[in-house]
Amino acid sequence: MKLRRHGIAPLASRNSARLALATDLPASVLADFTGTSISNSTRWTGYAKRDWLDYIASRVDP
Repeated sequence: MKLRRHGIAPLASRNSARLALATDLPASVLADFTGTSISNSTRWTGYAKRDWLDYIASRVDP
């Protein structure tokens, strides 16, 4: 309530922050970091349109 009285929209700010994190983190890390489910984090990384296949491939190859 206090934030809204000062013109700050907490939901919009939280969603913007989560979207920014989703562009830089894989879904599994985002889920751990934000305390949300992996399905929720996967949805956010989908919104960010980030492809992590290169990252996964680099972790598998020695």
